[in-house]
Amino acid sequence: MKVTQLLHASILVMDVDTTRAFYEGVLGLSRSTQRPDLGFPGVWYEFGAQQIHVLALADAPQQIHHEHGGRDRHIALAVEDIDALKSKLESVGVAYTLSRSGRRALFCRDPDGNALEFVEVKS
Repeated sequence: MKVTQLLHASILVMDVDTTRAFYEGVLGLSRSTQRPDLGFPGVWYEFGAQQIHVLALADAPQQIHHEHGGRDRHIALAVEDIDALKSKLESVGVAYTLSRSGRRALFCRDPDGNALEFVEVKS
């Protein structure tokens, strides 16, 4: 048996509209049409063969967060231009920290505090 790929990662949020404004408006992701009616609010995002599943729970548990997202549970996403992402985050007032590894990467948090890592990967 061998694990061959990551299919999706799920994150918990309290408010889907606030989350959509960040993931769609700031990060530019498009909603997937593949999400079935699961009986609770949420949204899926697809890019390539991977997905992020946003699960809305009014009582989403509060997580303990380190100041730097690299020391917290997080999702890592590839971007082509880290400087363009920095500019976008700064323009909408989203705080970020640079990777401490020296890579062209940064960490930020979505409106619910979920940590996201963005790594520059040139195509």
